Amino acid sequence: MSLNTIYDVSLQQAINIIRLGGHKNTVLLQGHIGTGKSSALKVLAEVFPKHRPVYFDCTTKDLGDIMIPRIKDATENGGACAQFVPHEELGLHIDGPIILMIDEYGKANPAVKNAMLKLMLERTGLHTESIIFATTNKGGEGVGDLLPAHARNRITVLSMRKPTVVEWVENFAIDAGIDPVLIAWAVENPHVFQSFEEVDDPKDNEYIFHPKAMGRISFVTPRTMALASTWLHLRPGMSDHELTSALVGTLGIRAAADLSAYVRTYDQAPKLEDIKNDPLNAKVPTSTTATCMVVHRTMQTIERNWTDAWMDYMMRLDNEAQYMFANAVRRATEKKDGAKNKRLVEVNTNRKYMEWCLKNNFVYAADKK
Repeated sequence: MSLNTIYDVSLQQAINIIRLGGHKNTVLLQGHIGTGKSSALKVLAEVFPKHRPVYFDCTTKDLGDIMIPRIKDATENGGACAQFVPHEELGLHIDGPIILMIDEYGKANPAVKNAMLKLMLERTGLHTESIIFATTNKGGEGVGDLLPAHARNRITVLSMRKPTVVEWVENFAIDAGIDPVLIAWAVENPHVFQSFEEVDDPKDNEYIFHPKAMGRISFVTPRTMALASTWLHLRPGMSDHELTSALVGTLGIRAAADLSAYVRTYDQAPKLEDIKNDPLNAKVPTSTTATCMVVHRTMQTIERNWTDAWMDYMMRLDNEAQYMFANAVRRATEKKDGAKNKRLVEVNTNRKYMEWCLKNNFVYAADKK
């Protein structure tokens, strides 16, 4: 591992750094395409509910969009002068603390970059508790993100890595309602989130963005995975050809072909209504892939009124599948950032689940909030 990547942070670590020091220092998140940099604003707004979230897109601004002159009339003590009024999107008019996200700073017009430096460094006109952070893509991606030395010297630059598949599932996919088939596919193909910095020859990983693969216009990122989930949710109304075409335009040819084939194994999985109504006779998948799909689907949809039925059915699955579900319940309960999956947290109070935990020496803790 090179020095360029050894100090990379995850999105969650980056958000924590901003949470602690973003009211003093401006942090710039420099990360891969489509890895959730912009989502930090939403997360921070949940952490600081009294702060007003403000979004400023640098790519749509020119120098004249930052501030405009307002001429002040002559006074007894002097002549007329110009006073510059800042753009409303900067949030300087807001009474109270804000969270200002300066998006795509590295792609901004050079004049805009310079104009923003004073605010990023001195925070003039902002409430003392206001938080400022910026985002940009990695320079190695070759998509036009440049940071001059004098700008970098005024801020803290965090190099943000891609999420691992486990991080993507636990911190985003389950709570976001990502299609369980897509989650299962990602878990079995963790290389879809590999960084191009780890791949010298783009042919060694045809799923991801790589600056050397000039003809690869669609590829897998956390963002395109969320887009692909939409098509998978809509697949009952689509033909196989229509679904595959939509996935090709979202994830790229290689990922779409593999995922389309993977989706066909979903036919082995029992219907949710069968598990609810007849858990002891509902079909049990014969493949690990289909079993994983069933477990992830349950993580997203389980409700108190059919938890007993799920526990009866789960006991018919292999031990690995049972522990996969129990670990998800525990992780949801232990989350401290307010983003808990409340469906899973409620499982802790189910009698059959507690009996399973005792029988399997699995530590459980009911949510006390």
